[in-house]
Amino acid sequence: AEHHGLVPEVLLGHSIGELAAAFVAGVWSLEDACRLVGARGRLMQAARPGGAMVMIAASEDEVVAVLEGREGVSLAAVNAAESVVVSGDTEQVAEIAGHFTALGRRTKALHVSHAFHSAHMDGALEEFAQVAAQVTAHAPRLPVVSNVTGRVASAQELADPSYWVAQLRGTVRFAAGLEQARELGGKVFVELGPDAVLTTLLPDDTVAVPLQRTGQAHAFHLALATAHCHGLPVTWPLASTSAVAELPTYAFQRERFWLHAASGAGDVESLGQVSAGHGLLGAAVTLAEDGLTVFTGRISLSTHPWLADHVVGGAVLVPGTAFVELALHAG
Repeated sequence: AEHHGLVPEVLLGHSIGELAAAFVAGVWSLEDACRLVGARGRLMQAARPGGAMVMIAASEDEVVAVLEGREGVSLAAVNAAESVVVSGDTEQVAEIAGHFTALGRRTKALHVSHAFHSAHMDGALEEFAQVAAQVTAHAPRLPVVSNVTGRVASAQELADPSYWVAQLRGTVRFAAGLEQARELGGKVFVELGPDAVLTTLLPDDTVAVPLQRTGQAHAFHLALATAHCHGLPVTWPLASTSAVAELPTYAFQRERFWLHAASGAGDVESLGQVSAGHGLLGAAVTLAEDGLTVFTGRISLSTHPWLADHVVGGAVLVPGTAFVELALHAG
């Protein structure tokens, strides 16, 4: 993405994605980042099998109240104001999901191999702390928003092995982190991942740009175009000379096929009428039945542009004095 000019100003990951964010910020070398990511994945995958994770369309307070007294289930993630994930023992997770389903809330079981961000991961924490203590950390060159606190992580936090242990085990505070990124000026969020996952959690007043989408071969270039349209600097890849379409060396030729509306009343006498002799009226005709006279005319902004001076409630209206003038003329 940086090769095409999309240089980040703030970095925000989700779970293991925060390790990728820390690497982009310059916290670790590529070798150390790979060592941490590899160890994290291996240890989490080696944790005790079983368990489940479920997304629930409810607030954190609502879910925490139901979790009280249940040691086998943890609050794994708070992704949005009304989107949280619980993780832990399969039976208890199913009970909690059933409770909210009965309340009419949407729930969705996540396809995972283990119950991540729960007590199921406790067996991986000690060894992961040892690996984290063996890498060399540097001060970040870009702000990294923490999943642990939902605020920008300090250089001391990112260099502390215990921080990454808490990040592996604790609740992913993505919603708070997203709000922090917005407070820092974030308006366009570019997601680097295999699909549009995190961008679906963004509010409507932000611009979400997923770089990849499942089944869409041109998703990357579409993302570049979307970012460009929202003001981000994009460096487009150079195409071969044969693929570049030259603009015409002559001015574009334009030819109208629409009829031009008549600007005046026309020759009303040719229609059997008499000219009304008034600036707002076009013709007059005397009715044979009772001798009454009917005046007609056409008024528009194109023929009477001065009407634009009279606006009421955002709409151009014919002023009342004009109707008085018509009545006087007819009289």
